[in-house]
Amino acid sequence: MPQVRVNVRSLANVKAVRKEKRNGRDVVIVPSATLPDDIIMNGIKYPSEEIEKSYLTLNRSPAPLGHPLVNGKFISARDPEGVNIGHIGAWNENVRREGGRVLLDKVIDVEVANRTEGGKAVLAAIDAGGPVHTSTGLLATMEAVNAADHKRIARNMVFDHDAILLGEEGAATPEQGVGMLVNAKGEMEDIEVVNSALTDAADQEIDWAGTRLVEALMRRKNVGLWEKTKTAMMEALGFNERESSTNTKEDEMPVTDEQFKSLSDEVKALSGSMAKIGETIANSVTAALKPVLDAQAEMVANQKAKDDAEHAELVTKVINAKILDEATAKATPLATLRALPPKTETQRAVGLNSAFNGGGEKSEGFKLPKGDK
Repeated sequence: MPQVRVNVRSLANVKAVRKEKRNGRDVVIVPSATLPDDIIMNGIKYPSEEIEKSYLTLNRSPAPLGHPLVNGKFISARDPEGVNIGHIGAWNENVRREGGRVLLDKVIDVEVANRTEGGKAVLAAIDAGGPVHTSTGLLATMEAVNAADHKRIARNMVFDHDAILLGEEGAATPEQGVGMLVNAKGEMEDIEVVNSALTDAADQEIDWAGTRLVEALMRRKNVGLWEKTKTAMMEALGFNERESSTNTKEDEMPVTDEQFKSLSDEVKALSGSMAKIGETIANSVTAALKPVLDAQAEMVANQKAKDDAEHAELVTKVINAKILDEATAKATPLATLRALPPKTETQRAVGLNSAFNGGGEKSEGFKLPKGDK
C-alpha cells in the first residue's frame, strides 16, 4: 500500500485560551481539535480504530507556524530544516479522544514566540480573538477500496505535527500536493500529499459563537430574577436596598408573580430561621452550663451558712468579753470578729490575775515571809 501525507485543517478555539506560568516562563495554551472518528475527506476514510491506534503520537509533537516547505515541497516539522523554518516555540500536548474526536492543546512559549515575526503574529492573532486555524500533518498507508462514498482507507497512521495557520489557504486546497519523505536509505523522496479541511469547521465556529450568545442571553434573563431576589432578601433582613441601577424593562424579566411570591416566602422563612439562631444558641449554652451554675450556687449557700454560724458565735464571745456591745458586735464583719477573740482571752486572763486576793477586792500588796528580808 502506498504511503501518503495528509494535512487536515481544523479550527482552534481561541475563546478558550488560557495563560499559565511554567518553570517561571509565560505560556499561552490554545485548545484545538482534529480527526473525528470515521471522517471521510477527499475520498479517504479515517476509521476510528486506526485513529485510536495512532492519535497519541501527537503528544509532544511540534506545532510550527504553517507546514514547513522546502523548495515548494512539504517536509516533516521534525526535520532539522523543518524546525528551522517553522519553529515558534510551540508544541502539542494533552492529547485525548473525547466525543469521537481527537482533542489537544497547543502550548506557546511567549518569550520564544516573540523572537520571530511569525511568533509575534500568532500571539497577536490569539489576543485579537479572531479565527485561528490548525492543520494536522500525518503519514498513512492507503488501502484501496470500492465503496460508494470513499475510495481509500487510511491505515497505520503516524502524526508528524499539528501546525498553526495564519492566512494560509494552501493546506486546505488540493492543488499543492507534493511532499518529501526520508526513505529507508536516509534519502529524500517525493510523496503524495492530500490537503483536506474538516467540513464542520464553519459549524464549529457557529457552535462556539452560538454558545456564547446563549450564555449572554441567559445572564440577561437572570438579571431580573436576581434583582427581585436581592430586594426580597434585603427587605426580609430589615435593610433598605437602594433602587436598582439596571434599566431592564419588566417585559424582559420572565418571572411570574407566583414564582416571585414563592421565592419571597422562602426568603422570609429563611430570615425568620436566621433570627432565631441567636436565641437557640443562648438556650443551648444555658442548658449546658446549668449543672455547673447549680453546683456553684450550692457551694456559695453552704459557705454563707458556715460564715453566719461563725459570726454568731464570735458575736457572743465579744459581747461576753465586754469588748463590744451587742449592736456593734452584730454589725462588725466576720473578718474583724475573727481577730478579736485572742485579745478577749488575754484581757480575761489579766483581769483574773489582778483581782486574785481570795475575795475579789483590791490587794494591798505582796509581803515577803519573815526571815527573808
